[in-house]
Amino acid sequence: MDEPANARDEKGHSDDPVTEAVQGDESPGRRRKPKKKSSFWRELPILIGVALVLSILLQVFVARVYVIPSASMETTLHGCTGCTGDRILVDKVSYDFVDPSPGDVVVFHRPASWGNTEFQAAESGNFVATGLRKLGALVGMAEPSEDDFVKRIIAVGGQTVQCCDSQNRVIVDGKPLDEPYVYWRPDMAPTQEPFEPVTVPPGYLWVMGDNRNNSCDSRCQGGGGQNGLVPVGNVVGKAQVIVLPPGRWGGITDFDPQH
Repeated sequence: MDEPANARDEKGHSDDPVTEAVQGDESPGRRRKPKKKSSFWRELPILIGVALVLSILLQVFVARVYVIPSASMETTLHGCTGCTGDRILVDKVSYDFVDPSPGDVVVFHRPASWGNTEFQAAESGNFVATGLRKLGALVGMAEPSEDDFVKRIIAVGGQTVQCCDSQNRVIVDGKPLDEPYVYWRPDMAPTQEPFEPVTVPPGYLWVMGDNRNNSCDSRCQGGGGQNGLVPVGNVVGKAQVIVLPPGRWGGITDFDPQH
């Protein structure tokens, strides 16, 4: 009698190569094991690294967090020597499209004519400590090492500024300023040191602190006058938002005192 189709020999092998291949793949010894999913803890360092890189890129090119180091901008911005002040988000893009304007609160690098600094973080001789501090400064967790200032723009190129009128107000182009943001340190006289008219050249700014009787700014830096001016090219960006501490969160006023 003829053997049935797909008969097997004594070892169990089929004459049909297709059947053999299919059934062979189904054998327990040759069955493919399912791929293991990547562990969350294995991916976590990668995710953290990507987030950190994105944060650094954003702060280098778009916006940066700064720590307020002094009380010169009270009460708009809180800060004091040796304590943790407000952390502010500084927009580094806006001035690519518009010019700095009176009333803007700006962060800028110390001009060459300015002899005093609001702060300068101490450098460590330890390479690792220095690197960690610079990384912390970049993400707003430590003071940056640059000689940076934060002040409010009072007058821009082409304007003439002087102080003061009979009501203790700063004058720009012959008109007194409306400055509701000015704060007077309680233990000091609520008056402003008078100064002669200064005409601001194009490409420069006249800046002052909101803590008007406790701020060394364009009035006193470099001896005042033309030496107190800030080149527009030194401006890092516009202070937009207080991001920390949580109870201080909110926008930073850019009230135009010349309105």
